[in-house]
Amino acid sequence: MKKIKYTLFTLTVLLLFPTLESCMDADINRNKYEVTQKQLGQDNYDLGSVIRGMQGLVIPTQEHLYQFMEAMCGGSYSGYFGDTRTAWLEKYSTYNPKVDWLKAPFCDVISDTYPFYFQILKKEDSPIAQSLAKLLRVAIMHRITDVYGPIPYSKVLKDGSAIETDGLSSAYDSQKDVYIQMFKELEEADQVLADNLVEGESGYEKLDDVYYGNLKQWRLFLHSLQLRLAMRLTYTDMTGEAQTIAENAVAAGVIEKNADNAMFHVAENRSALCFNDWNDYRAGADIVSYMNGYNDPRRAAYFTKIKSGDTESYFGIRIGINSVMNDDMLIKSYSNRLMTATDPYVWMTAAEVAFLRAEGALRKWNMGGEAKTFYETGIKLSCEEHGVSASNEYLQSTATPMAYKDNLGPYTESAPVSTICVQWNTATNDAAFEENLERIITQKWIALYPNGIEAWSEHRRTGYPQLLPVKVNNGRNVSTERGMRRLMYPSEEYKQNAAHMPDAVNLLIQESSHNSGGDTGGTQVWWDKKTTD
Repeated sequence: MKKIKYTLFTLTVLLLFPTLESCMDADINRNKYEVTQKQLGQDNYDLGSVIRGMQGLVIPTQEHLYQFMEAMCGGSYSGYFGDTRTAWLEKYSTYNPKVDWLKAPFCDVISDTYPFYFQILKKEDSPIAQSLAKLLRVAIMHRITDVYGPIPYSKVLKDGSAIETDGLSSAYDSQKDVYIQMFKELEEADQVLADNLVEGESGYEKLDDVYYGNLKQWRLFLHSLQLRLAMRLTYTDMTGEAQTIAENAVAAGVIEKNADNAMFHVAENRSALCFNDWNDYRAGADIVSYMNGYNDPRRAAYFTKIKSGDTESYFGIRIGINSVMNDDMLIKSYSNRLMTATDPYVWMTAAEVAFLRAEGALRKWNMGGEAKTFYETGIKLSCEEHGVSASNEYLQSTATPMAYKDNLGPYTESAPVSTICVQWNTATNDAAFEENLERIITQKWIALYPNGIEAWSEHRRTGYPQLLPVKVNNGRNVSTERGMRRLMYPSEEYKQNAAHMPDAVNLLIQESSHNSGGDTGGTQVWWDKKTTD
């Protein structure tokens, strides 16, 4: 992936709040977060470029980076996508990705983020840009720490200020410390956004391809991200703090309708190349089997149909195999992901937030409603998002996931991996709690498709949905039953950041509840504490 060399952007502007100057003429009366008219209206192209640059790294828009992170890694480990290239013998799906494949999700994302981030952070007269940059750094880096564990984070800055670095030569923070710092930065960003809300146009519309300058919607996303990160900590020693953060986020306002979904709009969605042009992936056996069993109405929006005999249906490819079939046979025999080059990149939806609230309510947190109501609302919102309706018949369905049927035969299973149905269990005992937790996460997993990194994180955190074990496990210290728990640090870090890597691995080991050889795919990250067997 080519590196872009950036000039020093003149970021003295924000094109925000032109109506405020008349009522804030005297500096002594000015809110410390507000900007003057003089600070507005200059070099907007540069500002828009740097903000869009960070937006393009939340879910990577560069096609090869997307391929390594979302399609290969997240897609394999979440049960969403299986690869079709039989020549790939070192790959994510069989737990032995090529060494150079490990570089992209870590080195490329981190080193591409910080040139953008520092350009904004050094401009103290652009508080709104700084707050959005903080929010976007969290949105990007929480995915990196969830994949690897400890990462360089707070020490990339010096005394809270920007320094010239690509972020890859810095000391590491423990994952717990990364989370604590992320929560702090989200609070700081939220305060700035709250202090700068105005009615009508903000003047930022042309610089932002997510919410087009609507700061109220940015705050909804920020609070929803706080809720997501808080829920990640349910099995850690920060459960009490997580509950407080989650409840405060909901009280402040989260995404509740699809019109407020966080989506990055682009002229061309180049991730479509992975599926429609290169044909490197097909829909995974796991998600297709669940949705086939449920007769899920979203299948028509998710997958292509494949002819088998005299009928057409949805077929998924088994993930974690070394098939003896040729590539063309695999490509033609399994359902593809339905998408176009005009689709936006979806970061977070009202459906996901409803499921987060459902889990919180299930845990007796104050989410503003009942778990069952949020659960069913999440299904309805997801169906609405994809242009179908969630009927009462579906919500009350007792159908279970289908046993995997391989369209080519070799990997068919006689029994499903789970017997969880859609219908809510109204009992209140411990068994019903765990059953409903599986129900919530399974439906959230369906709604999250195709965002594999988030789905994999939730699978590791909760154990749900239950997934088919791989047929070929070429990993080092990785259990076939438990699956991959993290990615290994790339070799580039051991070479270029040698001074800090021993401490990084020690941090990983110290906060892991299951250390399987240190920097291996079997070692659990800090928040992955529910199961250690």
